[in-house]
Amino acid sequence: MPKIKNHAPEEYYHVYNRGMQKQPIFETDADRLRFLFLILVFQGRGSIKNVSREIKQSVQSSTLHIDLERSDDILKNRSVELICFCLMPNHFHLLLCEKEEGGIAKYMQRVLTAYTKYFNLKHKKSGHLLQGSYKSVHIEDDRQLMYVSTYIHKNPKEIKNWQNKEEQYYWSSCQDYTLENRWGQLLLTDIILGRFNEDVNQGTYQSFVETSVAKVAKEDFYFDEV
Repeated sequence: MPKIKNHAPEEYYHVYNRGMQKQPIFETDADRLRFLFLILVFQGRGSIKNVSREIKQSVQSSTLHIDLERSDDILKNRSVELICFCLMPNHFHLLLCEKEEGGIAKYMQRVLTAYTKYFNLKHKKSGHLLQGSYKSVHIEDDRQLMYVSTYIHKNPKEIKNWQNKEEQYYWSSCQDYTLENRWGQLLLTDIILGRFNEDVNQGTYQSFVETSVAKVAKEDFYFDEV
């Protein structure tokens, strides 16, 4: 697989943010389902007339299902590609690839505006939900890409009862890398899993996460505390 060049037309970014004063931005599973739906569906340029109705139609037994017609439309009109994600109680992490100029900025504006309006209305709050503008770190090379993915997928260890069970955490893409990709082409795992030999199964990525996450803190990949 070719190396990712620093100035290639398609660039990768670690995007993240947290709640104001570190307050929760997800209070219920319904909140997390809403945000997950938005980060998946808003990869496409198409508009959604009634997000609540579409989510209700997409939710089955507290899980999210996006129909094939909607998925096909997103894949044909992508402005960004979603590579990894993790939703934590008071913050989120995304690994994105920009597919067109300004794609990530437009995508994040749509996602965060829609989610903030929903959250404030549902929980009877007002004002800013997030701490300023989202943060965005450019991925410089393959090495950083791999370790950022481990950093994102290891985040659930901070939640009580989830340490060493990160691959089971529903609100992260870790299980999509170590078990089965729940979202098909709406979550592009090949850019990471393609770094492993074709004859090695996906379980190897789980070992990579477990053994490599410490290097993120020790080496030259700095993330603001969230």
